[in-house]
Amino acid sequence: MGRRAARELYVELVTRVSVVPLRQDEGLLREALSSLYSLFGTTRGTLRRHGPEIAEPKQDGQYNFGYLAVAMLNYGVRPLLARRHPALEDREHRRPVDRSRRDHESARPRSDRLRTALRDTRQLLTAYADLLATACAASPTSSKPSPLANERQSRTAPLPLCPLGPVGC
Repeated sequence: MGRRAARELYVELVTRVSVVPLRQDEGLLREALSSLYSLFGTTRGTLRRHGPEIAEPKQDGQYNFGYLAVAMLNYGVRPLLARRHPALEDREHRRPVDRSRRDHESARPRSDRLRTALRDTRQLLTAYADLLATACAASPTSSKPSPLANERQSRTAPLPLCPLGPVGC
């Protein structure tokens, strides 16, 4: 896996709401979703900058960077955004001008469900961040072993929520 590419994406993940908890009393859900959405552009840029070498199959059975990056987007981030982003946007358009964004968002009946969905997505993205940390020799995001750590040793174990299975041989 390209160490520099892994480091770039690792830094993006660990400095965003993707792996940093968003407490009930802080932040806006819109900003959290926008931060996750921006991972698409960042990841695409990293993939383009580092070229096809980061997508070559690995001889040792580990996932290559290209596969991990695309799986993270398509199976970690996209399901949340595809479902929640449009609904939140529709609600935002109905905000009265005299109501703050925070008040309007907190009055949203489904805001707790969106925060739960963000938490669940964060757990999966933390596992990806931990794999990237291993690849670039950085500190993992948590002291707990990543649920993906043993899977990258296996040639046949699929990533969670990823029907494509691992790449590498």
